[in-house]
Amino acid sequence: MMRVGAGLLLLVLACRSAEQPVAGPVQTFWADLERLCGKAYGGRLVEAPPGDSTFAGQALVMQVRTCSPDEIRIPFHVGEDRSRTWVLTRVGEGVRLKHDHRHQDGSEDAVTQYGGDARLPGQPTQFDFPADSATIAMIPAAATNVWTVIVEPGRFVYALVREGTDRRFRIEFDLTREVEAPPAPWGH
Repeated sequence: MMRVGAGLLLLVLACRSAEQPVAGPVQTFWADLERLCGKAYGGRLVEAPPGDSTFAGQALVMQVRTCSPDEIRIPFHVGEDRSRTWVLTRVGEGVRLKHDHRHQDGSEDAVTQYGGDARLPGQPTQFDFPADSATIAMIPAAATNVWTVIVEPGRFVYALVREGTDRRFRIEFDLTREVEAPPAPWGH
């Protein structure tokens, strides 16, 4: 009887060790983004700062253009303007968001590579990225910026809140309807 009990225990332990570990929020978030790789989606402006008409009336298209185990690049086109790319990078146990801004000739804009590291643990569908020290040094007014990226069934959201102010920005993309992939972003 002891041999049967010990054998069953070993079998149960062997089965448990073969199970896949449960994915944490970062792994789930990353996998959901990777499933979008190569696809493009149209968006709509949901909220903008008072008086800011930069995105009003423009076609808004994002494309999860390139994916690797450590980096996902998402160009964001505003009409004919192909200057913006959101860059998500795996760093340690977390994720970093940076904004790569380019001129039409491919050169970097004076204000580029700003963003920050995700607040952890985060949620499988949403991460908030407060401004990092490099961003604050480059753009002092952005010291309280928090960018948010949400990836959930049928919807991708990019948002900005400047905490302590009325500065709010939010674009939502419909993941249920792919659009034609736009041209490459400037500089790529």
